[in-house]
Amino acid sequence: MSTLPGNVLVVFLLTASTAAADGLALKKDVELIGSAAVGNTGPLFLTADRIESTAPNVLEASGQVEARQAGRVFSANWLRYDTTLNQVQARGQVQLEQSALLVQGDSLKLNLDDYSGELTQPVYQLTTRKELATQQGRGDADRIDFIDEERFKLQNATYTTCPVDNDDWFLKVGSLDIDKTRNVGTARNASLQFLGVPILYTPWMDFALNDERKTGMLAPTIGTTERSGFDMLVPYYLNLAPNYDATLYPRLLSKRGVQLGGEFRYLLPEARGENRLEYLPNDSEVNRSRWSMALKNEYRVNESTQAGMNLNRVSDNDYFRDLSNLISITSVSHLNREAWLTTQHANWNAELRAQSFQTLQDSTADVPLIEPYARLPHARLGMKQTFDNGLAFNLETEATRFAHRTLTEGTRVLAYPTLRLPLTNDFGFFTPQIGWHSSYYALDNSVTRQHISRNLPILSLDSGVTFDRPFQFAGVNYEQTLEPRAYYVYAPHRDQTDIPVFDSAMLDFSYAQMFTENQFVGGDRINDANQLTLAVTSRFTEEDSGLERLQVTLGQRYYFSAQQVTLPGIAPRTSNATDLLATVSGQITRDWRIKTAWQFDTQNGTTIRQNLGASYRPGPGRTVNFGYRFIDQTTEQVDLSAQWPLGNRWYGMFRYNYSFQDNKLVEGLAGVEYNGGCWAIRSVIQRLATKENQSTDALFFQLELNGMGRLGANPLDVLKQSVPGYQPSNEILQTP
Repeated sequence: MSTLPGNVLVVFLLTASTAAADGLALKKDVELIGSAAVGNTGPLFLTADRIESTAPNVLEASGQVEARQAGRVFSANWLRYDTTLNQVQARGQVQLEQSALLVQGDSLKLNLDDYSGELTQPVYQLTTRKELATQQGRGDADRIDFIDEERFKLQNATYTTCPVDNDDWFLKVGSLDIDKTRNVGTARNASLQFLGVPILYTPWMDFALNDERKTGMLAPTIGTTERSGFDMLVPYYLNLAPNYDATLYPRLLSKRGVQLGGEFRYLLPEARGENRLEYLPNDSEVNRSRWSMALKNEYRVNESTQAGMNLNRVSDNDYFRDLSNLISITSVSHLNREAWLTTQHANWNAELRAQSFQTLQDSTADVPLIEPYARLPHARLGMKQTFDNGLAFNLETEATRFAHRTLTEGTRVLAYPTLRLPLTNDFGFFTPQIGWHSSYYALDNSVTRQHISRNLPILSLDSGVTFDRPFQFAGVNYEQTLEPRAYYVYAPHRDQTDIPVFDSAMLDFSYAQMFTENQFVGGDRINDANQLTLAVTSRFTEEDSGLERLQVTLGQRYYFSAQQVTLPGIAPRTSNATDLLATVSGQITRDWRIKTAWQFDTQNGTTIRQNLGASYRPGPGRTVNFGYRFIDQTTEQVDLSAQWPLGNRWYGMFRYNYSFQDNKLVEGLAGVEYNGGCWAIRSVIQRLATKENQSTDALFFQLELNGMGRLGANPLDVLKQSVPGYQPSNEILQTP
């Protein structure tokens, strides 16, 4: 009588009438159990219609064979297991399943010690994690060679992320190496087929099986612009270490030449940084070389102290206007350059900073920009202390050396200590504050005084109450609040006409500005004030969800004395009250949100400023935005943008931003996008104003293959910035 090997755990579930094992007849439903372990891999569980021992330490199973061991499952029509060699052979509808891998084939040979072997005519499926989603990659091959449990190689293989029976795109390769220890796939003699047409060939390529960074060529971006012609950028990523990397990105501009760019990033326990350099030798459009740099680095000296630098510079005024397609970049007028040291503590903080700017002039503008003062250096010290009775002491001091090539230079020292006592209860607050603002100026080559002092007290009283009531509308319970607020400021007049303007400007009039002590930003002007701000806010909030459906605010400031402190060239006000401010905002319905602001001149009965904004978002891939902006005598613009389904899997995008004051299009965009399920294609054309009397056109065309990458020009940044609420179609859940 044959005996079962002692190092195998075997379970027989017999559906055949008999099974022969060296003369041993096993009847239906007989179950035999042997040892509980096989080395380090655990026991092998085997079930089949028929199992027999054909030789010492050899088992053969047939008919619905299934074997399980250490997280792996084998199934086949026939299986042979050699316990001496610890080797499995199988044929007929072979299937091998393990973590993140499912493969089927004709015949299998596998060594269970090192997991080496081969499978013929495999059809495989990989399951990987990409961002927050699970992604299925699949394909077939002539043969798969298992090197070990985490690495295997396929011959004459295909790879795609499209679902079964959909081969819209696939990668066809001579050989494909899968290394799950590094989550990297390496293909040789690879061609990319899209809708049956080969669109790309490479003798070698590798790609990530998940979101981990890896060295290699990134997908190129290809497009065209009116000012630079054909535009192709081919980035190469260097994964130098887990905490630092680099990207090289040569860029071909058919009208200008080849631009070389590079970016280096690092993240250390005590330091971090992003540094970028670009160089375009001998731009044929302007007959000179052009370059840019953006260096940003931070260093933590200790837990409370940090140092850093931020250096931005370009070779000429039109660098961004000629070479960028983002309005947020083309409209940049001042590039910051600074180095700083800061320290933060429980009751005090300080900083030391050196700062200057590069001003980018618009050659078509009627009035040139004035370069800001450099602060070389700027030192600041702040202190705060709250006492047991609630009294709060605060001190802000600074000393700055202001430098300029053409304007008056000098040093300014400021000190502003304050005492405030917040008094609050459940229904309101009352906060008195008193401070003493002291300034000293030492000016170089001043036509008036070289040493100027300014000292004045500032008193403010801030108070408000909150009333609330429940009510019901359309069957929904709401809570309405009524929140009146009063804010009084007194500051005596001090003559400041001899003080230069280093960094001061008039604050933009707004609801927040009405509740500030000083109408000027910066330290060169302190307004004379004897004024009272009155405002009221009402909120309508759903009781169950806490969602604020509507907020309405009205506010106005009243003056009890004439204005005497102004900026050079600006006349003092003549009215005893500001314009009336009104704002209305809220999530009106599930799909509609509005935000409006209105500034009304009550003396002349005219609108000074008006902002209207509304967005309609009934679901993913459906968004409509409307904006209107009006500023008396200077600005009147309308801004429309949308993304909307055009049909099954088709989406359209557009933006129309027009200036009535300048009678020109600020930005125009039109695009279309199609979602093929496992791929998406999008095309966008954009017109962008780069100067007062100049604009440029750009064309973006991109093919995105899910799990593989993107080919063509990248319009995603443009779309996300130009169309608020935009979502790529392949990130939108498709409904049948």
